[in-house]
Amino acid sequence: MTHILAIDQGTTSSRAILFDGTLKISHVSQQEFTQHYPASGWVEHDCNDLWQTTLDTCRDVIAKAGITAADIAAIGITNQRETTLIWDRKTGKPIHNAIVWQDRRTADLCQKLRDAGHEPTVTEKTGLLLDPYFSATKVAWLLDTVKDARARAEAGELAFGTVDSWLIWNLTGGARHVTDATNAARTMLYDIRKGRWSQTMCDMLGVPMALLPEVMDCAADFGTALPDHLGAAIPILGVAGDQQAATIGQACFEPGMMKSTYGTGCFALLNTGDTPVTSKNRLLTTIAYQLDGQPTYALEGSIFIAGAVVQWLRDGLKIIKDAKETQTMAEASDSGQNVVIVPAFTGLGAPYWNAECRGAVFGLTRNSGPQEFARAALESVGYQTRDLLEAMQADWDSPGQTALRVDGGMSASNWAMQFLSDILDAQVDRPEILETTAMGAAWLAGQRAGVYPDQASFASTWALERSFVPEMDKDRRAEKYAAWKRAVTAAQAF
Repeated sequence: MTHILAIDQGTTSSRAILFDGTLKISHVSQQEFTQHYPASGWVEHDCNDLWQTTLDTCRDVIAKAGITAADIAAIGITNQRETTLIWDRKTGKPIHNAIVWQDRRTADLCQKLRDAGHEPTVTEKTGLLLDPYFSATKVAWLLDTVKDARARAEAGELAFGTVDSWLIWNLTGGARHVTDATNAARTMLYDIRKGRWSQTMCDMLGVPMALLPEVMDCAADFGTALPDHLGAAIPILGVAGDQQAATIGQACFEPGMMKSTYGTGCFALLNTGDTPVTSKNRLLTTIAYQLDGQPTYALEGSIFIAGAVVQWLRDGLKIIKDAKETQTMAEASDSGQNVVIVPAFTGLGAPYWNAECRGAVFGLTRNSGPQEFARAALESVGYQTRDLLEAMQADWDSPGQTALRVDGGMSASNWAMQFLSDILDAQVDRPEILETTAMGAAWLAGQRAGVYPDQASFASTWALERSFVPEMDKDRRAEKYAAWKRAVTAAQAF
């Protein structure tokens, strides 16, 4: 049993990635699923789509590899975080669609709690801010909106989980209702310093403790996938939220190491070791990973829209057919124009945390066209990353940190990564393997199964594919970033 199956359940697709005994990718299967937008600022998923696409891709990748489930030593799971599901413990039937992390329907509730003076308590307990992004207010909305949900929750009839919990529940046939510390830390219900669900936060949001899953280390015995699903019983031995899994996959195990993942959103994590650092610049204090009962903390900056702005060019404006076209278009754009896109389609994340802000475009001329929009879309990700890194540097001095490790789909764009280096005035390192999120989940499971090496040996295998170094003139850099800051200010004032 020398293979590890990594499940990477994301915001727009589910993927199954098979790793061999040397932690190299063997085969990949991926399925997109429907996004549901029932109202402005609302985003939902069909819970069964999340499960079925996960199951289908797992079966498909095993078939592609020409192996059987008996050849798989363990399963590792990584998932879109904060997305909220509640289901019936007896039937496994969801009481509502999953409410996605991007969803903003609870903005008014967050403001009400903020006005009541609760945000300092939220930050002290959970390391988070009052924002619709996190699971807790979504749970409260479901309990208050779905008929009889609150009474059923209080009676212990319902189960809440982030996507990892939902997948484990289904894989184990309802035998396990569990999560890991990294996913728990994103719910706004978990005390990251005490390492347990917070009664204070549950009381604040009206969430019964009976609703919550058991919290475990990232590498632990989460249960066993039933033979009916994949053809043999397979232990689930690793779980981490997607950004924490990428931090592990990038081997950012030392304090001061930093990674940024470019998927639907962009998420930068800075390892702060065994000390939870409270941000003065509206970043999040979170758990990077937890092994052997010991949490390692991080500062995190969350950008809601990164790769999703390219999806908007494709699906909304229909000016591209494939994301790869944006690099060629950006190269062909008119450098004399300075079109700026503020992609606040679902509000602004760190360090602004403005749930009501919406997207805007500035600097248009009569000659502005698809090429300029493509360039502005890619540049918006660089600008937002600089916002995060400046806030991180103000919160926590990290001597010796000279490079940002990047991964995710957009990091494959040489143009985007060169602009990132230029606007940050910093080295950007891209690894040979961009699938760092799945790799992190695979290593967690494989290390516990005895297939993969320990942490230090794993870190030594990290391999650089390319470094990007700044080439932009400092005056040009300052001019472009100043234009971005003006655009963000204007968008928030609208």
